Amino acid sequence: MGGYSSEYAISLKTGNVVYKHLNKELYNVFKVHIFLEKWVCMTDFGEEFPIDKNDFSVTINAVKITFDCVFNAIHGTPGEDGYMQGYLDLLGIPHTSCGMYQAALTFNKRDLLATLKPYGIKSATSYYLNVGDAIDETAIIETVGLPCFVKANKAGSSFGVSKVHEVSELQEAIAVALKEDDEVIIESFLDGVEVSVGVINYKGKVTVLPITEIVSENDFFDYEAKYLGKSQEITPARISAELTEKVSKVAKHIYEVLKMEGFSRSEFIFKDDEPYLLEVNTVPGMTEESILPQQAKAAGISLEALFGNAVALALAKK
Repeated sequence: MGGYSSEYAISLKTGNVVYKHLNKELYNVFKVHIFLEKWVCMTDFGEEFPIDKNDFSVTINAVKITFDCVFNAIHGTPGEDGYMQGYLDLLGIPHTSCGMYQAALTFNKRDLLATLKPYGIKSATSYYLNVGDAIDETAIIETVGLPCFVKANKAGSSFGVSKVHEVSELQEAIAVALKEDDEVIIESFLDGVEVSVGVINYKGKVTVLPITEIVSENDFFDYEAKYLGKSQEITPARISAELTEKVSKVAKHIYEVLKMEGFSRSEFIFKDDEPYLLEVNTVPGMTEESILPQQAKAAGISLEALFGNAVALALAKK
C-alpha cells in the first residue's frame, strides 16, 4: 500500500481494510508501505523494518521473512501502472492484480481507448496534448466542443481533472492536469447516467458484479464526490434490465479482450442508451465505502471472501 502518486492516502486506507479483513487463521498478513523514500514493513505497533528490494523480503528480529503472495493495494504508480507487476513477476512472487502489460495499458486512458475502439467499445471524442505542445484553443474546442473535460492521462481518483465550460478556463485546466502527468486527454462532455461496473474473477469465473449508479452533488464525479461524501452511489443502479445487460456485456467483453486478471472497475456514461467507456481501474478502492466492495456486498460476497478469493487465485497461478 502507499505508492508514489497523489492517491497514496487512499491506498493506505484500502491496504488497512484488506489487512483487517483477510482471514488471519489462513494467512500471516504483513503491511508493507511503498514510498519513494522508503519501502518498509510496518508492525501493528508502528515499528518499521526495511524491505530488501533484491528479493522483496524483510528481516524482523533476525528472522528473514519472504512472502508467498502480494495483495496489491497501491492506487496509481507504481502499483496500478505495471511497475510493481513487472518487479514481482521477475521475482516469481504471485500477486492479486492483473499483468504488467494490462496495468500499463489501462492506466493510460488514451492508449486504452484506442486499443478497445476496434472491438466496438464506444468512448467520447477526444483531443491529446503532451507537455510542451502548443495549445490551439480553437482546434480543441472545434474537436470536443463545450463543456469538455480536461484530464491527466495517467492519474486516478479524479486528480488533475477539470470540467471546462468556457474557452477562458482551458489553459488553467490544462495546467492542473500537467501537475499530475506529462500527457493530457481532453474529452467531449457526455450528458447521461454514469455507472460503475465491477468485473472480477471469482472462484475461477469472470463475474460482473451488481452495477452502481453515480449521482454527484458536484459538477462531476470529482475527488470530493468520490471520497468526501459529495455523491450518491446507488447499487444496484436505477437503470432498465436492458441497459444493465448491455453495459454488463460490454464490461465483461473489455475484461476478456484485455486478458485481465484480478479486480477491475470500469466507468461508463450512457448516451442515447449506449454505454460510453470513460476508464478502467485495475486497483480500485477497497475501503468499506468504496464502490467495488459495495457491489460485492450486493452480490452476497463479504470482504473476507472477496479478498481471500483474490489471494487464493494468485496462489493457484504459482
